[in-house]
Amino acid sequence: MGHTYALAGNPNCGKTTLFNELTGSNQYVGNWPGVTVEKKEGRLKTHGQDVTVVDLPGIYSLSPYSAEEMVTRNFVIGEDPDVILDVVDATNLERNLYLTLQLAELGRPLVVALNMMDMLKSRGLEIDVQRLEHRLGLPVVPIAASRGKGIKELVERAHHDGTERKSAEPAPFDEQRLARAIDERYGDNPYIRHQLHDRREHHPQEYRSTYVIDEIYTPAVMEAILRIEDIIEPKCLKKGMALRWSAVKIIDDDAPTIESLDLTEGEAHLIDEIIRSLEEKYGERDMIIADQKYRFICRVCAECVVRRKEPGELTVSDRIDRIATHRIFALPLFIGVMALVFFITFGPLGTWMTDGLDSLISSRFTPWVRALLEGAGASGWAVSLVCDGVIAGVGSIVSFFPQILLLFLFLSVLEDSGYMARAAFIMDKLLHKTGLSGRSFVPMLMGFGCSVPGVMAARTLENERDRRMTIMLTPFMSCSAKMPVYALYIAAFFPNHRGLVVCGIYLTGVVVAILVAMVLRKTVLKGGHAPFVMELPPYRLPTLRTLWMHMYERVKDFAVRAGTILLAASVVIWFLRSFDLHLTMLAPEQSGQSILASIGRVIAPLFAPLGFGFWQASVALVSGFVAKEAVVGTLSILYNTSTDAAMSAALQGVFTPVSALSFLVFVLLYMPCVAAFSAIRREMNSTKWALGTVAMQTGVAWAASLVVYQIGTLAVNLAGLMG
Repeated sequence: MGHTYALAGNPNCGKTTLFNELTGSNQYVGNWPGVTVEKKEGRLKTHGQDVTVVDLPGIYSLSPYSAEEMVTRNFVIGEDPDVILDVVDATNLERNLYLTLQLAELGRPLVVALNMMDMLKSRGLEIDVQRLEHRLGLPVVPIAASRGKGIKELVERAHHDGTERKSAEPAPFDEQRLARAIDERYGDNPYIRHQLHDRREHHPQEYRSTYVIDEIYTPAVMEAILRIEDIIEPKCLKKGMALRWSAVKIIDDDAPTIESLDLTEGEAHLIDEIIRSLEEKYGERDMIIADQKYRFICRVCAECVVRRKEPGELTVSDRIDRIATHRIFALPLFIGVMALVFFITFGPLGTWMTDGLDSLISSRFTPWVRALLEGAGASGWAVSLVCDGVIAGVGSIVSFFPQILLLFLFLSVLEDSGYMARAAFIMDKLLHKTGLSGRSFVPMLMGFGCSVPGVMAARTLENERDRRMTIMLTPFMSCSAKMPVYALYIAAFFPNHRGLVVCGIYLTGVVVAILVAMVLRKTVLKGGHAPFVMELPPYRLPTLRTLWMHMYERVKDFAVRAGTILLAASVVIWFLRSFDLHLTMLAPEQSGQSILASIGRVIAPLFAPLGFGFWQASVALVSGFVAKEAVVGTLSILYNTSTDAAMSAALQGVFTPVSALSFLVFVLLYMPCVAAFSAIRREMNSTKWALGTVAMQTGVAWAASLVVYQIGTLAVNLAGLMG
């Protein structure tokens, strides 16, 4: 039977990096039952055993206030993992240890993975690991997950603890030291001393490594905990609940724990009397335990953390942030960084890579496939389906894949380095005026990659109004699926201003989202906004392994989309373009008589005021609802082109630079693809809100494109008159 390891820890502690190191690409991503919180599982093989590794959501405590906290809490309590790997950020030891102490009270096998030891050393700090292990009464393994250091030792320790737990008699953790500590600390309180020794005898699994937990609390608090344990012990044994954890959470006034115990009126009265006496001495009950734990944590950090350089020296992150988060320079710097990314992606390097792949597909692969099929005696319609439908449709999109990879490479570098967290901080002031906070910018930022995870990321927002607004605004961010459309039109109409046009398109999406947010705040989503508190992680140098993992996921996602959605869309478009209403096959030059042309002519007048009122453009936009990349594939099939150069020439025959820009703005802003629509409907739990979002976005896109085309045409005409 395999083991289960649960990874727990604070946000930005390196937990996901460790998860990737442990599991590699052998991962599964889904949702936790009953909540919209992402669930990540992976597989690890050690000592001939299969181990399931569960990456729990990053949390600061096990208090049941958010969906993430509830998921983690329910898993470590209800699922009973064999080992909990508590990932602790060594550079923020004091903050991270609070969760460690909570996990320790559960009585589960717990191994502390002391992460980011390399960064700690670069700051002139050291941690006495042996001393820390002694003070916590827990195994502590120093690691540097981003560099793969200490991983083997961590797995060995987890395997040891997990195997030991399943043995009949788990070995105690320093039993003699525990006994001495109890006698020394509580020697003048016979009740506490007797009860603690009794707990060790009757609850060896739960108390095997928690002697230091008894040092956390003052004698008065410890006595209260033990007296509550006496009252609830029978019910804890019956329900399989950890005794120490339950007693402490009762003092914390933890509703789920109290409800689970189903206390009688008499038991509740006795417990209230105990807690009332504590409140008279220490104040409000929900602060008693936290205050005692943080006092203990401060003592531990003072003993275990050694400083090797003067505290006044600024860290590298502090020095960078003097500029990166400067109130004047931060926003221009962010815009400049993104402009550089777009210039490299769509400039000479990206164009050269795309042209090379396009030439390979059109000049070598397509003729080879055509000759192969004709040589095998395939019928004309079959050859046309494969070459003019599948390869022309999917191939025209695949040719832009190098630019998509480049963009994701740079975005991954910015994200893994810690700079993207600063972007959210920078945008907070701007978003604050719309009624949103920088927290909303994080999902919107993810929307630059794909709207689906961006929409799903909005689930972390606690304010319902903010969450709905963020979901409605995220699709305005330009996702990577729209990149082939931009690359195609920019190469055809704006070859000398590639970076500028792309940067302008992306900024347009952000500006429109802000303007729409201001309208929504005053209409359907009125109300105040939640305050924004965000931890800025230290800057880190991204590792090649991490970047490779990002690229691998993107390649896999693209391959799946190309082999399913885009392939199916290309076949459907080819069929509708190749046959008329009587199902008679047409020659390429007869596409104006096709089923697709008949459909396109019905909706084309809607786009006439925008500068592209012809059926081919209309049909391409409709196909974009399936997948935005399908716009390029559809145009390639409709104009019967096999190269980017031929496509550019065809577009130049029906578009002007102004109408092309209007088309790009419409593609940027109009309704999301079917996958994003499904995500919106699921996250909002409402088809009405999802359809409203689609209608709102398409209306905004139509209005914005109208403004661009009409003003652009007027400007061109005035320039012609003046010239």
